[in-house]
Amino acid sequence: MKRLLIPVMAPVMVAGVIALVIGGASAGAHTSRAHGAKAATISLKKVGDLGKVLVNGHGQTLYLFEKDKHGKSACYGQCAKFWPPAFTTGKPQAGPGVKASLLGTTKRKDGKLQVTYNGRPLYAFLMDKKPGQAKGEGTKFFGAEWYVMNAAGKKVDKD
Repeated sequence: MKRLLIPVMAPVMVAGVIALVIGGASAGAHTSRAHGAKAATISLKKVGDLGKVLVNGHGQTLYLFEKDKHGKSACYGQCAKFWPPAFTTGKPQAGPGVKASLLGTTKRKDGKLQVTYNGRPLYAFLMDKKPGQAKGEGTKFFGAEWYVMNAAGKKVDKD
């Protein structure tokens, strides 16, 4: 029994040590990069018949969640897996057509900063696989509706 335990446990122990070493190295690297890391850039892009809407630095459409209140996110757990928050490492940057005065951040429960626009936290949608898609527009998931947002900071309701 002990012979079987040693070969089985050895790879697990080695993997654990490697994870600790990598985790420690990446934790240090993350700390040093946090100050020099690039902040999120929010821009406008024409998306189908919705007109020009907010997108992230990868051109992915951004959404607001009607359940969010007072500038705070109500999307955690499974919700945040399907609707990943738009994170930033500092003050978000306004791309062409975006009003810098409407950009801001809100602190999530885990301490990370989420980009806001006109006081509304912003999210991408897991089903938008490439830039220019807006498959989440007007849908209702996790207890409320999801909408894209225009440069004025208003939801775009295609109905």
